[in-house]
Parts: sequence; structure tokens; C-alpha cells
Amino acid sequence: MFSSLIAWFGAPAQWSSASGIPVRLLQHLGYTALAVLVGAVIAVPVGLYIGHTDRGRFLVVGLANGLRALPELGVLVLFVLLLGLGLTPVTLALMLLAIPPLLAGTYAGISGVDPAAVDAARGVGMTERQVLFQVELPNALPLMVAGLRTATLQVVATATIAAFVSLGGLGRYIVDGQAQRDFTQMAGGAILVALLAIVLEVALQGLQRAVTPGARRARSGSRPPTPAVGTSDVVTAGG
Repeated sequence: MFSSLIAWFGAPAQWSSASGIPVRLLQHLGYTALAVLVGAVIAVPVGLYIGHTDRGRFLVVGLANGLRALPELGVLVLFVLLLGLGLTPVTLALMLLAIPPLLAGTYAGISGVDPAAVDAARGVGMTERQVLFQVELPNALPLMVAGLRTATLQVVATATIAAFVSLGGLGRYIVDGQAQRDFTQMAGGAILVALLAIVLEVALQGLQRAVTPGARRARSGSRPPTPAVGTSDVVTAGG
């Protein structure tokens, strides 16, 4: 199997054809980015509102847990039956997977800001909008990026379902390999998905460190202040 995988990855057609690895990789990234973006457009404003006003907290738990329990392939089939083949049903199915960690991360970040800092901002005459965007949001960024990490990794691992409805992406290797009983192709596709998830995880970890105030101070050699949001660097958003 190992020698077959080397030959599969080393075949020139895998890197130059219209169905080669670079094309499939870009397709997979496109499905992932679109689903996470649409999910963020929905989840982030809701999380900001609930975290800032402390209203509707039950939505964070109920909606997040409810959406996480949905079977992605079953949801995809339902959307295909309702909307037909194409990118829309895949995006909607993956979007439902992205919303829970994005919503939970945003809510946790905003609601976890030090109340004293919020009260001080209001005491100097800041409007609620200014408090949200100038005080709460900057402090919430590490947890929001943690939610983005979780959402991205879940979506990128699940985006292989796009191949089940005749779209591209890295899942094409797994689905086509299964149909052809080509286990080398299936293993190659699985390896590519895993490598892509690792690269995205490392990149988003770096982004999370970059937006964490304590980490910035530590890198500059200054004494890090007590963080406004008392959470660890790694957060399981949506849990």
C-alpha cells in the first residue's frame, strides 16, 4: 500500500490534470470557506447580541446542541431533494455544522469580558455600540477565533460529502475510489483531507495567538497583564 500511495501521489496527472490534486484542493477549500463565511454571517451577530445583552442565552445551548446533532449526510440529501443538485445544498448542510462553534465562541467571548471594564466604559459615556465594538469585541477575539478554528476543522473534514452530490473537492477521491474499489485512491484522499486540516489548524492557532493580548505582550518582552477574559488559549467552542 505504501509504495502504491507513493506512485499515486507521484503520478504527473495528479498535479496537472483538470481533476488533479491542486484543483480538488482548491474546490475543497472553496466549499469550506463559503460554508464558514455563511455560518459566520448568521452566528456572529447573534452571538454578539446575546453576549452583550444577556438575552436569549438558551439559544446558544439549544441551537448549538440541536444543530450539532444533525446528521450531515442526511441533511444534505434533504436539501438536495428540496433544492436540487448544486452548490447550494452542500453549502447549507455545511453551514449548519459551522454555526454552533461560531455562535458559542462569540457568545462566550463577549459574555466573558470583565464586567468592571464594561461598567467603566459606560461610566465614561460610551454608547452600547461603542462598548460592544471598542471594549467587548477586542477582548472576545481569542475565543471567537477559537470558535472559528473548531468550525473550520469540522467543516473541512465534512466537506467530503460534496462528492456524494456530484461536486468536486478531495472527497471525490474517496467516493470514486470506493466505487472503483481503488483503495489507494481512497487512502490518498483521506491523507489529503487530514493534511489540509492540520495546515488549517496550525494557521488558525497562529491567528489565535496573534489576537490574544497576553501572547502579544509576552512576545514583545513585556509583562503580560491579567487577561480580561479568563479562559485558556484552547477552547472547545460549542461544548
